Amino acid sequence: MDIGKQWRHIIESVQDGIIIVDALGNFVAANQTAQFITGYKEDELIGKSCRLLHCNGCEIIGKGGGTQWCGLFSQGFVAEKKCLIMNKHNRSIPIVKSATVLFDDNNKIVGAVETLKDISENINYKNELASIKRMYHIDDGFHGIIGRTPVMQNLYEHIESVASLDTPVMILGKSGTGKEMVAKALHETGNRSSKPFVKVNCAALSENILESELFGHVRGAYTGAESDRIGRFESAHKGTLFLDEIGDIPLSVQVKLLRVLEEKMIQRVGTNKSIPIDVRIITATNKDLEQLIEENLFREDLFFRINVFPLNCPSLQQRKDDITLLIQHFINLDAQKTGKNILGFTPEAMRLMVAYPWPGNIRELRNTVEYAFVLARGKSIGPEHLPDKITRCQLMEINPVKYAELNNTVKLGFTEKEKLIDALQRADGNQTKAAKILGVSRVTVWKRIKKYGIQIN
Repeated sequence: MDIGKQWRHIIESVQDGIIIVDALGNFVAANQTAQFITGYKEDELIGKSCRLLHCNGCEIIGKGGGTQWCGLFSQGFVAEKKCLIMNKHNRSIPIVKSATVLFDDNNKIVGAVETLKDISENINYKNELASIKRMYHIDDGFHGIIGRTPVMQNLYEHIESVASLDTPVMILGKSGTGKEMVAKALHETGNRSSKPFVKVNCAALSENILESELFGHVRGAYTGAESDRIGRFESAHKGTLFLDEIGDIPLSVQVKLLRVLEEKMIQRVGTNKSIPIDVRIITATNKDLEQLIEENLFREDLFFRINVFPLNCPSLQQRKDDITLLIQHFINLDAQKTGKNILGFTPEAMRLMVAYPWPGNIRELRNTVEYAFVLARGKSIGPEHLPDKITRCQLMEINPVKYAELNNTVKLGFTEKEKLIDALQRADGNQTKAAKILGVSRVTVWKRIKKYGIQIN
């Protein structure tokens, strides 16, 4: 059997797309699947340069044939490389590409054969599966974000809508609402998920250090620059750059950042050489940038460049129905980390947790659960294991007048311990009755008993 005469039947029998190019990168053949993926008919491809597909995974040299044309010819093969191509209708198609160089009998490069696997359906399937899991509560998390309330479902839908695009996203929300997790979810849900996710905390760096962190520097650029260093933009090439606390960037750096976003080129500190970069920009802030613009502290043109698609992270007050779910999630994490067999909060402790306003949002809730987890010795966390601010806040909400009176009487008369002993004696040791006498909660009485080591018979 002459295999050479059967090559067309062979490539058509393969489910993946197959294209064959010559040593100059011109199309020689394409099977039906490749034609379907690219949108081009074979006669529209043959003789045309492979640059037609604008593959972002190709290292085109273009200075001759073979190794002078493309990096593939130098490497000899490419295995399972994720990249994007542009089809005939100018739509980006995510693919997995493998390629092998072809040689003649004299070991001279004559071309290459590439296989293309369309993974756009896999990406859509992944997002659809995540939606189904949330709908039926199969999984508590959306890329690590916990929440089932309507405001969170709306946030997830917006993340999925914009994730596969390169549209600049600005994440807005109070401190502790989880803006970084939203940024990671955007990255993990999109087409750049296999590439780097790089974060820069703009508030933590001085002006000179921030510029170097973002754009890199060359040796001798400033005192202490003993070697060349790439910046975060270069580190995030082909991936996502997350600029947290964008409102704290100095005006001088804002100017350079705007130029980079417009030109898609960076210059390391200390050199005029331009370096092309391809990054998806996500920013976050808890500040009112429009107010900063009015105060001439933030550039309006930069604001419009980065605020194309705003996403709002709701505060915990806006999603109180998620508090119990978050608490149980944090308990499970702490149990796995410490080996403690703590199952959850008692009903009274949970009531106190839900009633608290949580000004520090999820970060404060996480820290509170960890604090209580450390103190708890049994299988449940009770009010006695909670920080004073939780029970004190609840008491002030229930009876602020009596709480104020209690503080005054403690300061003016008997000590707190003496008043507690007196109330317990009058109540025959009943903590609930003693709490009513003092005008405080039973939890407060219990804590003071522990605090002063009072023994009750």
